Amino acid sequence: MRFVIVTGMSGAGKSQALNILEDIGFFCVDNLPIDLILKFAELSNIGEYNNVALGVDVRSGESLSKLTSIFETLKNKGHECKILFLDASNEILIKRYKETRRAHPLAVKDRLETGIKKEREKLDFLKKDSDYIIDTSTLLVKDLRKEIEKIFIQDNDFENMYVTILSFGFKYGLPSDADLIFDVRFMPNPYYKEDMKHKTGLDEDVRNYVMDSDDSREFLVKLIDMVKFLMPKYVKEGKNQLVIAIGCTGGKHRSVTVAESLYKNVKEDKNIGFKLYHRDIER
Repeated sequence: MRFVIVTGMSGAGKSQALNILEDIGFFCVDNLPIDLILKFAELSNIGEYNNVALGVDVRSGESLSKLTSIFETLKNKGHECKILFLDASNEILIKRYKETRRAHPLAVKDRLETGIKKEREKLDFLKKDSDYIIDTSTLLVKDLRKEIEKIFIQDNDFENMYVTILSFGFKYGLPSDADLIFDVRFMPNPYYKEDMKHKTGLDEDVRNYVMDSDDSREFLVKLIDMVKFLMPKYVKEGKNQLVIAIGCTGGKHRSVTVAESLYKNVKEDKNIGFKLYHRDIER
């Protein structure tokens, strides 16, 4: 029997992950008392369930510490055991809680930031032991589904990293979550061409104009080469979220062109998740 523990930070998407696993054939139970997991596994085996997923989080309280020994017992009985950990940045978690107006399980009478900090500390041992870590900070539900299906249906190697390639305009501010920022304001600017001013880097004539320069072409080749070099290094380091930001003045022409080209040239790495996002293209 394949046994998956779905855990992670409150607000990071555990419920959505369980729903997705259920859709692809897992028998799912959320917040089962940890003391009942071994008995549940016994009954699941009798019921001939091949794929079981359990949602576990800080609501389990002090019983969380028993999870490691329980997992060892399950493995000794011949079950395949995996831990899927859902994470997100503190800023995103706070934003999600404010939008839903729900109380954090560890911050009912305290500040939300304090509850998140306590939760990270309590779940740290689980994150370290996790087989798969998905950072949902920039993911939509459809992106999360894609990553879970990659792991549990396609059986692809999973490197625990998701790369977001983001275009933006400097005049609207730097993206706060960017790990790498590249300034492409040296490239030819279609804004000053009347027939292209109101178009974007998604239009072919704009892309051709931006890239019709030796400097532009050379920069793109070197950028692609550098990103391909860096990604496995970050994976090896244990990084699970990488945001690469490409900026021009307004975020509509040059940055979009380069972000699109970079995405097309690196997304072929099937072991890493990729997402393309144009922050300021509609401004």
